[in-house]
Amino acid sequence: MILVTGATGSIGRHLVGDLRRRDLPFRALVRDPVRGRALGCDLVVGDFDDPDSMAAAVSGVDQVFLCSPGAGPTPGPQPMIAHQTAVIDAAARAGVRRVVKVSVWGARPGGLLAEGAHAEIEAHLEASGLDWSILRPSGFMQNFRTGAGSFSADGNLLGAYGQARVSYIDCADIAACAAVLLATERGSGERYVLTGPEALTHAEIAEQLSAAIGRPISYIDLPPGEFADKLVAQGIPAAFAADVAALYAEVAGGSLAETTSAVRDLTGRPATTFAEFLTRERDLLPQWPPQLYE
Repeated sequence: MILVTGATGSIGRHLVGDLRRRDLPFRALVRDPVRGRALGCDLVVGDFDDPDSMAAAVSGVDQVFLCSPGAGPTPGPQPMIAHQTAVIDAAARAGVRRVVKVSVWGARPGGLLAEGAHAEIEAHLEASGLDWSILRPSGFMQNFRTGAGSFSADGNLLGAYGQARVSYIDCADIAACAAVLLATERGSGERYVLTGPEALTHAEIAEQLSAAIGRPISYIDLPPGEFADKLVAQGIPAAFAADVAALYAEVAGGSLAETTSAVRDLTGRPATTFAEFLTRERDLLPQWPPQLYE
């Protein structure tokens, strides 16, 4: 039995479909049973902040797919640290054999926001005694339709990436890689950096969005400090905005420009291009600029 956490998210929803097609036994952990019922699979209702519900969720489970919301503008440690380590501890107590965790490319001790948080969780998982595999994806293509990216009021892209290239990945490909690991139990003790098959500048991304949506979209590049000021003006806490801008500056230096073959190596097919992603998501693109709905 597989427990899928983050089942209603951008990765989890695809994974649910992949596991169903493989006819693997699984159940989805959801906080909101109404949203969960739309998945059409067995559910367990729980909350990362409720230890008893986590214990119930992992009961009778062999493997856990571990994924939770990313970094947010909150004081103190990122909530994902407590949430995911609680799941790991509950899994160890329940006799779960293996965890397949979604991390982030660039996870490292002392890293900003998600990078540092995921590094701490990875270390906890390694020390847990559980078997594990870790997926470290690049930025999500889905950010350009869910509103998790940065946009001006009229729908242009905002950033501080300069001319750097980024190898964005489709969340469906992350899910496909996770499904392979869960189905075959490959990759014990391995970390996989997952990217798309190409690295694009944000100006090139804006061009492809323009073609898909049918109206001009520009990429507006800002100095990191000015970008942070824009976030603060939108109500984002200054410290969080500064960390986000610093991460964007790292990307501008080429930190996410590499491409890897991990998606093909695991799934046997090439990773999805941004153009293919836009074609598949075309029915959602008219809702532009996107609003965060996940």
